[in-house]
Amino acid sequence: MPRVAPFVGLRYDAAVVGPLGPLTAPPYDVISEPHRARFAAASPYNAVHLDLGSGADDDDRYAGAATLLASWETTGVLRPDPQPMYYVYEVRWPTTDDVDAGLFAGVFVALTLEPWGGAVLPHEETMPGPIEDRLRLLRATRTHLSPIYGTIRGPHPALAELLSRVTDDAPAEEVIDEEGVQHRLWLVPGDEPIASWLADDELLIADGHHRYTTALAYRDERHAIDGPGPWDTILALVVDTGTQDVPVLPYHRVQMAGSPAAPDRAVDGLAELRRVLSDTELRVGVITRGDDALAYGALQLAGPPPAVRALHDAVLDDLAPGDALRFTHSAADAEDAVRDGAVAAYLLPPTTPDRVLTAIERGQRLPRKSTFFWPKPRTGLLFMPVR
Repeated sequence: MPRVAPFVGLRYDAAVVGPLGPLTAPPYDVISEPHRARFAAASPYNAVHLDLGSGADDDDRYAGAATLLASWETTGVLRPDPQPMYYVYEVRWPTTDDVDAGLFAGVFVALTLEPWGGAVLPHEETMPGPIEDRLRLLRATRTHLSPIYGTIRGPHPALAELLSRVTDDAPAEEVIDEEGVQHRLWLVPGDEPIASWLADDELLIADGHHRYTTALAYRDERHAIDGPGPWDTILALVVDTGTQDVPVLPYHRVQMAGSPAAPDRAVDGLAELRRVLSDTELRVGVITRGDDALAYGALQLAGPPPAVRALHDAVLDDLAPGDALRFTHSAADAEDAVRDGAVAAYLLPPTTPDRVLTAIERGQRLPRKSTFFWPKPRTGLLFMPVR
């Protein structure tokens, strides 16, 4: 695994801005425009003003984010911690349609950047637009505003013991988000031997492929001018899936053009369709429009899991190439899309980090928007300057 280290985090000062709840947001890439406006309205100090700021044009947006960040630091809205720290992070979620109630914990670190394909493993394709957007924001702010999220196979009993011990105490920060997920943060002395515990692991990027690619490009730009420096690192949440149960929910596929795939057997409605989905047995759901109502069916695929790779290999790469697909992690939204005129929706089952990593080890890269690692680290709990 690349070297990890403690760092001086930049955090909101509650004495200046009040409770943290109205100040945080999900990662930029899962915020729709209506939600962006809602987070922005929650507080003039909400992190979305930095991560997805508005302006007359793009230059205004990135420069405005940098100016705003500088003003928050100058006025004490954000304050650096007094010394380099690790930060233990825990999320607890309620039962939903997709997953039973649970929790996992991990640790925020400064992760030394290295090229893809060594000890840092991608599993999804990236797109140039988001990379350019994030790069311009990073150039302007010189701060990692939102962490990447990576998993390791472990298990590491020493790390698990640290997490258990730390999370028994009261947290430094606590937020319950709009989905009822509790996010808690603790500060841990930087002399804990976390780096040595993780030294032999590969890191699978669960969330943040575009941010990691952006950080590599920014590092190279700074090297050309300034040489090595703090820009050699990225803010990362590391979770050991050998000791922590990490949900990996699907992005369902909505086909906007072409012909739909034919399911193998009919299923009675959305609830029943969700019950027959299986990642290990490679069984996915298909929703199409019938003469008078929607039609629901199960499609049996072949090959190794995860099912999303098998679905693309057998069906979607031929039936829905290019821009013919839309993505949603809500089965109900996928169903509504077909009701509103989409050709078909393909419902996928949850998978696991181990199945994703096994696919990578086979030399595969999953299609874009294949996994929805959830819950995601909250933007605004912690920032990491790289100046």
